[in-house]
Amino acid sequence: KEKDEAGVMKWTPKGNSSEAPIVVAARKVGLSENIAGDYPRVLEVPFSSSRKMMLTVSQVGGTHLCEGGMPLPPGTNYLAVCKGAPN
Repeated sequence: KEKDEAGVMKWTPKGNSSEAPIVVAARKVGLSENIAGDYPRVLEVPFSSSRKMMLTVSQVGGTHLCEGGMPLPPGTNYLAVCKGAPN
């Protein structure tokens, strides 16, 4: 969030146009700005135009993915996230 010209706080996405909505939604539901530090990425398969998707694997721990977030099954150490075209 940042202040606009009138001094009103508003969500202002920055960076990659496909990533910005994900980041804004994450912040709106309360995920930390330091989420990358909280859940270090251990693997990344970058976006490929032939696959039309990317994949990340992050190290997680505990019983929930962030305070009040998604419950994690016991023994969960990693979370894989894939984004891209469904076809």
